[in-house]
Amino acid sequence: MENNNTKWYLLAFLGCVWGSSFILMQLGLKGVNSVQMGSLRILFAGLFLIVIGFKEIPKIPLYKWKYIALTSLFGTFLPVYLFALALSKIDGSVSSILNSLTPLNTLVVGLLFFGTSVQRRQVFGVIIGFLGCLLLVLFGDGDNTTENYYYALLILLASLFYGINVNLIKKYLSDLKPLTISTGNFIIMFIPALLVLYFSDFFEIASQGKVITSLGYIAILGIVGTGLSNILFFKLIQLSSPVFAASVTYIIPVVAIFLGYFFMKESLNILQIIGASIVLLGVYFSSRK
Repeated sequence: MENNNTKWYLLAFLGCVWGSSFILMQLGLKGVNSVQMGSLRILFAGLFLIVIGFKEIPKIPLYKWKYIALTSLFGTFLPVYLFALALSKIDGSVSSILNSLTPLNTLVVGLLFFGTSVQRRQVFGVIIGFLGCLLLVLFGDGDNTTENYYYALLILLASLFYGINVNLIKKYLSDLKPLTISTGNFIIMFIPALLVLYFSDFFEIASQGKVITSLGYIAILGIVGTGLSNILFFKLIQLSSPVFAASVTYIIPVVAIFLGYFFMKESLNILQIIGASIVLLGVYFSSRK
């Protein structure tokens, strides 16, 4: 029972944190470009995890490093740059809703490549959650979207990578502590991200006022929205099913829309509230084994 309650607490917390992250990304992009923001996000998260988790590194068996490398690639490194590039052209609300395809991709990837057993009610939950997200899209404020929908494909690709990542962790890394997995991930990514940042000409603009302001937002995004959240997400995967863990992406647009209503004075209509309720219902069904 304790584990059952914990997975719901983790799901709610991650939904709130990641629902807020799209605003932080958009604010970060006011001072740096998408490549620079992606690299900085990884570096801030990496510094945080290396400081708190360096003692975990010897606990990773040699043969598991290949899975650590794959999860770092599909779970963080590639999606971070894909999201940063997409958000330079499309709005955060659109991106958060498109990211809700992650549970569906998780289910399909698990069935096709990982031999994951999925219950009928979990499939039902995924479908319900997706329908709820469609309501949020179709009856949202049309002024919050843009016409650069080719960049939406980057979000769809990122959601596929997330689906691969969740299945990899569940099948190959469930015996490791979440902090161990996260620290290993960012040790692998740290040097490549630093090289990408160096060749992006970031250090030529680093002293500009708007860049320094952006660094504050990106630091929060990296430490809380990536470093800490990765640890908790890996814990959630271990406590639940891959489909349930991935259903956090259904919570994200709900949080983003309500945050926009309360703090950004954006509109909120009854159909959006119904859509949000349907999303939560879908999450409930996807959690059942």
